[in-house]
Amino acid sequence: MSTENEGTPVPADPAAPSAPPTPPAPPTPTPRPAEETAPQPSLEKTQETAPQPLVDTAPQPTPQPAPESADEPTAVQAPVPAAAPAPATATAPAAAPAGGWPPPPPAVPAWGAPHEPVPPAPGAPRRRTGGLVAAVLVASLVAGGIGGGIGYWAAERGDNGFSSTTVSSGQAPASFKREPGTVAAVAAKALPSVVTIQAKSGAQEGEGGTGTGFVYDQEGHIVTNNHVVASAADGGTLSVTFSDGKSYDAEVVGRAEGYDVAVLKLKDAPKGLTPLPLGDSDKVAVGDSTIAIGAPFGLSNTVTTGIVSAKNRPVASGDGSGGSNSYMSALQTDASINPGNSGGPLLDASGAVIGINSAIQSTSGGFGQSQAGSIGLGFAIPVNQAKNVAQQLIRTGKPVYPVIGATVNMNEKGQGATIAGQGSGGTPSVTPDGPAAKAGLKAGDVITGFGDHPIDSGPTLISEIWTHKPGDAVKITYERDGKTGTATVTLGERTGDS
Repeated sequence: MSTENEGTPVPADPAAPSAPPTPPAPPTPTPRPAEETAPQPSLEKTQETAPQPLVDTAPQPTPQPAPESADEPTAVQAPVPAAAPAPATATAPAAAPAGGWPPPPPAVPAWGAPHEPVPPAPGAPRRRTGGLVAAVLVASLVAGGIGGGIGYWAAERGDNGFSSTTVSSGQAPASFKREPGTVAAVAAKALPSVVTIQAKSGAQEGEGGTGTGFVYDQEGHIVTNNHVVASAADGGTLSVTFSDGKSYDAEVVGRAEGYDVAVLKLKDAPKGLTPLPLGDSDKVAVGDSTIAIGAPFGLSNTVTTGIVSAKNRPVASGDGSGGSNSYMSALQTDASINPGNSGGPLLDASGAVIGINSAIQSTSGGFGQSQAGSIGLGFAIPVNQAKNVAQQLIRTGKPVYPVIGATVNMNEKGQGATIAGQGSGGTPSVTPDGPAAKAGLKAGDVITGFGDHPIDSGPTLISEIWTHKPGDAVKITYERDGKTGTATVTLGERTGDS
């Protein structure tokens, strides 16, 4: 769609002096042919072009000197539309001879072009200058009506009437240097170490998906989410594509469903891989800048920015009742994260990884990458936890989870995590001689604090437990029969996903 400029006829200048009564009327101006009418400029969506001045190259009659008079100034005609008819008079005077007084009015250029005043004839009396100034003032008002024309007309026009309003930045993009710490500089450094993962299942239908990962070490290990590669873990295929377009086949080294972390290895890893530096997620503060890189909806190498909106946000990837759900005490960010960002790095302002983007909250409710697009509530696994899991998977191929040795209710929320009356399959809810039993906890106790963090539900308790390692001693606050008690639990361990 283009927008056409519309011209408005210029009225005669009321301040201009009237013509003497005796001289004959000027000849009727001949309308300009259609082919000489300048086309109206149009505004295109992709390019803006400055309106070009139109110069009337038709020769103008040479004005004759006015009769010698000391008290009667020479009148200057105000510009009028080219097609305007001559004014009607009672008696039509004879046409003035060529070169007679007054000269024919100059043709009015198309709207949007500076008006060109008629230059004075050589040797004309200096008292005609005042009239020329009046004509220039009229022209400047017309140009001013189209936006700042007087400066453009006077300062920018060349001798040949062509000018340009293009402004140069003074520095070509190729030579522009981004300072360290800017988003552009961080992204440029990190993108070569971020990959897009294509996972295809071994089923005949070839189901799969797209996710993201990043280079963990120079040996070719790639860290991502478990849910990115789960469909290809058993008999499927995995391919990894770098930002330069080069692709490599990969295989799963290990997966941790509960943590939603997986490690891949390139089958023919290239030399010179650059791992992303790992930050310290424990030192992240709310309000810190964040940069997310991933392939939302398959759009590889997409960079988005935001801040850390919250810390220690308990998040379950499902509804909290399934055995294969993942839990995290997440970093919350408002950086745009969408399906396909899963497994990608969440960076701080220095370019260090502080988390692995894993889940989003949508207006339809629930967490996970199967939901609608980002509404500014994204969640990332803290890198300190992801690092411990990745190292364990690289060493043994199996995840290790810290446990308290008690079954808690996963459906109640708001009052704490209640130790169930009975465990799975009729087993005791508190494992005999387990960590909770040794700390004196019993069925029916409501755990309300774990370390320095309040507990409002079973998923929140698991999220906090999994931020620790087996063998860690943690203070637990609980309620029993309306009374508050404390105990210290030394965490046990469970190997593999059950």
